[in-house]
Amino acid sequence: MSKASDLRQKDVAALETEVKDLQRAHFGLRMQKATQQLNNTASLRVTRRDIARAKTILAQKRAETAK
Repeated sequence: MSKASDLRQKDVAALETEVKDLQRAHFGLRMQKATQQLNNTASLRVTRRDIARAKTILAQKRAETAK
């Protein structure tokens, strides 16, 4: 789980790669769920929220630089 304070310290490029990595991990978890290999289905929720958290901070940073 990535904390918001950790994400805020990263720059825009690092946040973009973080979002891509989280999306890739979430896709893998979805595939495991589809093939009944996923034991902890709560991890889907956690990764989905981590993606949202990273995207929110990324949007905030982009808004700051646009000013």
